[in-house]
Amino acid sequence: MSDHILRRRAFLKLCAAAGALVAGRPALLAQPSPPRTPAHPVRLVHPEDRPLRRADLTVGRSYVFHYPYAITPCFLIDLGRPAAARAGLETDDGREYRWQGGVGPGRSVVAFSAICAHRMSYPTREVSFISYRHGRARYTDLEHRPAVREQVIYCCSEGSAYDPAEGARVLGGPAPQPLAAVDLQWDQSDDSLTATGTYGGQMFDRFFEQFGFRLELEYGGGELRKAAEGTAPVWTLEDYCANTSVC
Repeated sequence: MSDHILRRRAFLKLCAAAGALVAGRPALLAQPSPPRTPAHPVRLVHPEDRPLRRADLTVGRSYVFHYPYAITPCFLIDLGRPAAARAGLETDDGREYRWQGGVGPGRSVVAFSAICAHRMSYPTREVSFISYRHGRARYTDLEHRPAVREQVIYCCSEGSAYDPAEGARVLGGPAPQPLAAVDLQWDQSDDSLTATGTYGGQMFDRFFEQFGFRLELEYGGGELRKAAEGTAPVWTLEDYCANTSVC
């Protein structure tokens, strides 16, 4: 029997085996790649530029840093419990993606864009109408029923609520999609945290278009779309904002 025939038979057997595998696990046909914003890796640090360790985070506090642009705010949270990866999240335009879950020794540290997916409320130096509530929070769920639960990111502007332990999926309110996720990396050797990208429902273009004038006043002009590079200072929300709205 010729080498050509033997190679052809081996190829057909390989195709048949692959077909059987896919038939048994159809999800292999659709492993969605999350919509991503190109970004530089940025190491998270204290405001005075000394290294930030995962152990420096207090469970249940809201922290703020800027990423993937130098003026786009994100939340950093240690939930105090594991946050498993979650598939089946969906952007406003119908693209599915998988959230990577928490990082750190207990997989409890998560980060998301702090720009609300509805009307893009975000933390400013003056006030923040969106924040993480570690204790009991009241909101209206997706069935328009009153709900109470702990560990919720809540926006007072229109009542949107998100679950940070499940990829910031929408729990209630008018938000059309989860908060964009920050791809965090934890280095066990020095307990450091690095932001390496963002994915999910990106709203940065719309954010700059809608708030460009306000942002120029707030940051004194300059290049608003300057990418975050090198390091990103991390503040507690209370230190970052003069007023935190609790509604």
